Amino acid sequence: MKIYRGLDEFKKLDYAVVTSGTFDGVHFGHQKILQRLEEITRNNGGESVLLTYWPHPRLVLYPDQELYLLTSIEEKAELLGKKNVDHLVIIPFTQEFSGMSSEEFIKDILVDKIGTKKLVIGYDHKFGKNRSGSFEELKKDAPIYGFEVEEIPKQMIENNAVSSTKIRKALSSGKIEIANEFLGRPFCIHGKVIEGDKIGRTMNFPTANIEITFKHKLIPSEGIYAVKVFIDNERFRGMLNIGFRPTFGGTQKRVEVNIFDFDKDIYGDEIKVEFYKKIRSEIKFQNVGALKAQLQKDKKEALVILKTV
Repeated sequence: MKIYRGLDEFKKLDYAVVTSGTFDGVHFGHQKILQRLEEITRNNGGESVLLTYWPHPRLVLYPDQELYLLTSIEEKAELLGKKNVDHLVIIPFTQEFSGMSSEEFIKDILVDKIGTKKLVIGYDHKFGKNRSGSFEELKKDAPIYGFEVEEIPKQMIENNAVSSTKIRKALSSGKIEIANEFLGRPFCIHGKVIEGDKIGRTMNFPTANIEITFKHKLIPSEGIYAVKVFIDNERFRGMLNIGFRPTFGGTQKRVEVNIFDFDKDIYGDEIKVEFYKKIRSEIKFQNVGALKAQLQKDKKEALVILKTV
């Protein structure tokens, strides 16, 4: 997959099969769009193009509103790279770009810049100034500009429509299994291991403190989770805590993982953590001994959970 940081880097194609959107999370619904994109590309001998926008439009249009995302642009690119997309065009989203009309978007970008011959969009796709552009407008304009458009219907899981918003809500409630089902894979975070106060070592539960470098990354609700940890392409099982460590009077929210059967110095390393299930909420224990006893139970439960995934 070729990645372009802006439209100026892209050279117009003879036969572009295109989709467009924020694709936050690259979830199950997005994957259906990408499957269809690949199918059309293969059947017509063209090249697939995915147009996405960064920063997320809502961060630019509503800077005072709190928004946490499922994926950074790097995570999104990594996921899309596994979906047989030929070209990923990352369009810088600015206030000026947001003022482009839907008709200008169709003519200037889809047709003149990309060379769109087939366009695939999701059922709720909107584009152009004030999100005024719709599937109906595309159907009207497509024959004029010489391309075809196809809308992918909403994707349902157990009678629930899949959406990035619903996944964010599930994660914020600690409902990892629901989020993972909607994502079509385990939710994950990336971060750098930084030094902590090493309290975990005194209880024989050493933890790696994770610094999440993407400030808009959504972090699941506070509690203990069964996770898998990836370090230098090696996979380990573990349990992760998100919270303030109330037993020790903590006031700063931390993300720290106890990696099972692991004893290496990884300070400064980048790691990836996949979430599988919330074991319990974070609570304050009467003493360190009670906390240690609970951590032993948590580890046993985590091992049982991770045997099945």
